[in-house]
Amino acid sequence: MAPERHDASPQWSLEGLTKAYQQGYMAGLTGLPRTRQPYPAEVPAAAWEAGWDDGREQWRLHQRSA
Repeated sequence: MAPERHDASPQWSLEGLTKAYQQGYMAGLTGLPRTRQPYPAEVPAAAWEAGWDDGREQWRLHQRSA
């Protein structure tokens, strides 16, 4: 009998992280506050926040040039 395996693999996928990033990007781009971050798990939350940061920067650049 094999020993019980405690799988430490993450509960997220590259596709899921890409989606979280894209959602964060759109939120930042449209001016939604960072507090609207919807993910309880740390890794997807970080992906969303990275997207939000990038989207917010694009929003700021657009505001300056307008």
